[in-house]
Amino acid sequence: MSELLVGRQAVREALRANRRRVYRLWLASEESSESSGITGEIAALAAEHNIPVKAVQGTLFEKLNEQRVNHQGVALETEGYPYVEWETILHANNDTPLLLLLDHIQDPQNLGTLIRTAEAVGVDGLILPDRRAAGVTPAVSNASAGAVEHLAVAQVTNLNRTIDQLKKKGVWVAGLDSGEDAIPLDKADLAGPLALVVGNEGSGLSRLTREKCDFIVNLPMVGQVESLNASVAGSIVLYTAFSKRKMRAGA
Repeated sequence: MSELLVGRQAVREALRANRRRVYRLWLASEESSESSGITGEIAALAAEHNIPVKAVQGTLFEKLNEQRVNHQGVALETEGYPYVEWETILHANNDTPLLLLLDHIQDPQNLGTLIRTAEAVGVDGLILPDRRAAGVTPAVSNASAGAVEHLAVAQVTNLNRTIDQLKKKGVWVAGLDSGEDAIPLDKADLAGPLALVVGNEGSGLSRLTREKCDFIVNLPMVGQVESLNASVAGSIVLYTAFSKRKMRAGA
């Protein structure tokens, strides 16, 4: 089943990653004459991969305008996102993998933000539940500025079972949550083989998922708000893990 990626960043990164089958590139008439900048790069990548390019005036982009989609005059018709098996993510990487698990994140913008951070700090892969959670859609690709096109993502039927299997393979599982048992972020050991679990925007980590974590980490705060947005909090922990791992490696 095909889908339509829109926006210059998402389209460019899909073409750069070259992981999807692509059917055609649509450019608004005013964009099709551009030979420089991102649009020029997109056109060059399409030519490199022998992708048909169609310059259009109206119709497709008018419909997207009616839907209030920020297409930027660029659209790419592709196959669906190429998920991988979670075992593939683990086996393809080194002795100290860094994984991100999402416990039923539902907002595409939050998912896109977490994906963008994960790709930026070298997360080896993302694991999502296949039900009652946001998946990788064109909106998510756009929200991630195309970063998801470069990240290995797996969907699993049972996140808790996957956590058990990761632990058997020597991966420590850290849940992001509050509570008396939570370790402040600056005190947490995030430098080894690690899977960070970020919970749902409203309810946080589910009870069973929290119990299965090896430890809980939280973000100490002194302001009046009780917590940060899930994507912001998760991004802070991911970047902290990235920094600590670099320090341990002596980089």
